[in-house]
This record gives sequence, structure tokens and C-alpha cells, in this order.
Amino acid sequence: MTASVSRRRTPSVTPIVTPTLTNFSVNRAATAAGGAPSRRAVGRDAAVLPILVVDGDEQVRAALTAMLESLGYAVVCADSGEAALALLARSRFALMLSDVRLPGLDGAELVPVALDVDPDMGIIMVTTASDAATATAVLTAGAWDYLTKPLGTATLRGAVQRALRRREQTIRRTRHAIEREVAARTAAIERERASLEALTLATVEALLKAMEARDPYLMGHSQRMASLAASVAEALGLEPEAVEQVRLAARLADVGKIGLRTEVMNKPGRLTPEEFDHVQDHVRIGLEILSPLDHLGVVLDYIRDHHEHWDGTGYPRALAGDAITIGGRILAAADAFVALTSRRAYREPRTPTDALDHLRESAGSLLDWTVYAALRDVIESGLPPLP
Repeated sequence: MTASVSRRRTPSVTPIVTPTLTNFSVNRAATAAGGAPSRRAVGRDAAVLPILVVDGDEQVRAALTAMLESLGYAVVCADSGEAALALLARSRFALMLSDVRLPGLDGAELVPVALDVDPDMGIIMVTTASDAATATAVLTAGAWDYLTKPLGTATLRGAVQRALRRREQTIRRTRHAIEREVAARTAAIERERASLEALTLATVEALLKAMEARDPYLMGHSQRMASLAASVAEALGLEPEAVEQVRLAARLADVGKIGLRTEVMNKPGRLTPEEFDHVQDHVRIGLEILSPLDHLGVVLDYIRDHHEHWDGTGYPRALAGDAITIGGRILAAADAFVALTSRRAYREPRTPTDALDHLRESAGSLLDWTVYAALRDVIESGLPPLP
């Protein structure tokens, strides 16, 4: 049992006779074992993989090889089904042209095993006798065509070209089917992810409402802050996606206050150092609550920075200037304005004009001047209608 590889030989052909397996002059050296696959490739199909010829008759292998090479195909030969499977285990082929009657593993048995190894390979079966039962068996097993010897060049050319076209179409359809399946599964995963994200954000919103319910003076604070922060972001010329990120960060910024003591949050007098540290801790608590939501991305950075000051005196990291994210700077200004214009247990709300005048004194120290100017423009234009 051997696998043989063709070397190109020029067939001796009577000019007026169509070449067939019986009138090709065969050089036995063409099927010598141990050689390398034929590298001759001309014509339109030069770029395809080799064709595997499987036949127990050395002369038939040589004749088929000569015919296929004359059509421009590279050919590798095997003298049995077992030898063909050994070649398939280490190489790929565009087509397999196999006799039905083979020593050992016959052609009908070879077809399904070969397709298990390479489902993309086209298979053409060849036999010396037309047998409907055998033809049905091999075609049912997965062969694409069934030819009867002797073969003329035109017949062989047509069968090979049909098989190559079918192979290309099958691979294309399979690729498109895989792409559609991947797209469908990706879309399903994205829908599930979006649903989970929405559910998680709804849970955080519920926490915010629970926190605001504990302190009537905070009722609606995060919603007003989100509306104002988004308007300031638009006034600064941020892209729509960034505006929505700022809006979401403002909405979620105070979720950490759920962990603060009510008596400290509503204390009318000055906070002690311990109480002030406790209030500052709401940034850390909020980030711990939100950190599993990795899809928030830069939103978490904005929340972390929303108590940083332009001059570096803020918390939690004492960042200064442009080291503070733009979202953090916008949230700081919006938070300060909403707080000043809201009623607290220890004071009445300021008017918008009074609040802007007060914040102007902090521009360049607590607030970014550019952000303050955008805030002023938004408020003086009558926007936004705060909830």
C-alpha cells in the first residue's frame, strides 16, 4: 500500500483522437512512490489545491495524472483507500478522484471517512462499469459525481470544473452561514448584556431613590444634577456620547450616600473632622457599588473625580487642573450649583443669580474657569428646565 506522487509527462496522443484512459501513453515513472506533488499549474485553476487521484491500477493513475496535468492541475496519487487517508491526514486537497473498486478499503467506504477528515473536499468516483446500486451508494455517502471509464479529456475537464465550482459555492455558503450564526449569537449576547446592564442600573436607581427618601432635602438632587451637567457638557462642545456619559455619571454620583449616617447628612451645624471624613467616604462607597458595572467605563472616572477641586484641594485623590477628568469638573460645578439652589435643613435655597455669583468666587480654585463659564451661560440662557 503506497502513496505515489506524479511527475509531469507529455502523453503521446493521436492528433485526431480524443484522449482517453485507454489511448494515453503511460510512463510508469509518473507514479513512482516517494516523490513530491506535481507543481505544474497553468490556466484558470492554477491557484487551487492539488487533486488526489486514488486507483489501484498504476497505469490508470498515470493516465489520469497526465490528463489532469494537461488541464493545469497539480496531482497527488494514492494506490489504495488507506494510502489516501494517510495523505488526507497531513495535506489538503481540492478534490479526490477515486476508483470505486480499491484494494482494502473500497471507494464506497472511503468516501464518508475522507469527508470526515476534510468536509470541504469534493469527491468524484470513477468505475469501469455502470452500476446503479454502486452509484447510489457512493453519491449517498457524499460523492459529488460518478463517472464511467474510459474517460475523455472533455468529460474529465467538465466533471472537475463542476466539482470545483460546487466546492467554492459550498465553502462560500458555509462561511456565510457561519457569519450569520456568529452575528445572530453576538446580537443575542449584546441584547442579554444590555438587558442585564439596564436591570443593574435600575437597581442602582432604586438605591438612589431609597437614599433620597431618607433625606427629603436630597429628593430629586441627582436628577437635577444630571440634567444640568448634560447641558453644561453640550455647551462645552462635547460629543453626544460624552454628553450622555456625563449625564449618567451625574445621575449615579451620589449613590454612595446610601452608606452615610442620616444625622451627619442632615446636621445643621459645622461638621467635625470625623464627620467630614465620613461624608467624603461616599465617593469610595459609590465606586464599590458601581465597580462591577465595568461597561460604565469613563463614567466611573467622572464619578470618582466629582469632588476634586481645580486647585488640588479636593478629594479623594487631590488632583488638580487638567488631571481631573472633564466629566469630574463638570459634575463638580453642577453639583455645587444644584446644592446651593436647593433647600437644606440648615438654610434656605439661593437664587440662580446668587448661586452663580457665589460660585464665581470659586472659579479658578474649586472650579475650572471654563466649566464655570459654560455653567453661567447655561443658567443665564434659561436652560435647562431642572426637574
